[in-house]
Amino acid sequence: MFLGGTISTPPASLRLRSTLNPQNAVTQSSSQATFPAAMQRKPPSYSISDEDLESRGFLLRRTSEGLNLDQLNSVFVAVGFPRRDTAKIEVALQHTDALLWVEYEKTRRPVAFARATGDGVFNAIIWDVVVDPSFQSCGLGKAVMERLIEDLQAKGICNIALYSEPRVLGFYRPLGFVSDPDGIKGMVFIRKQRNKK
Repeated sequence: MFLGGTISTPPASLRLRSTLNPQNAVTQSSSQATFPAAMQRKPPSYSISDEDLESRGFLLRRTSEGLNLDQLNSVFVAVGFPRRDTAKIEVALQHTDALLWVEYEKTRRPVAFARATGDGVFNAIIWDVVVDPSFQSCGLGKAVMERLIEDLQAKGICNIALYSEPRVLGFYRPLGFVSDPDGIKGMVFIRKQRNKK
């Protein structure tokens, strides 16, 4: 799915429609552009406030500091992702531009996670969106996604894409993601296995 923008088209399956469009910018002085008042970013309005999450024992984290990768891997496995080498997860996190995870205060364990990579200017792709099955249906996935999208848009990123299994597309649509916008299709390289003798 994609979060839309007009600068470039990422090769992914879903894109989010952005509320800030650089083509709507008004030029002021010496190549400085500002957005019209109606287009300027408003304070975030989340479905669950940070305070409400904290009162329920959930702590929001925006860095990998304190993130136990073995515990995160357990969440990946619990939702059906393959178990990953924690050294490779660490490398992936070093190349991550934005991340957000939720720690459950009582257990000090991660219970929700999402991260994004990209060029830091135009495009980002969201990866590894997971919520521990024991904590699903209480708004954590939406809370993580709303904040991660807001963090990316605050950096001026207009095109936000993600890969998703068909069974969870309905989760992303209310967040502004659309499948195949304007007929755009993503493609994925698949390595062919060689015949072993």
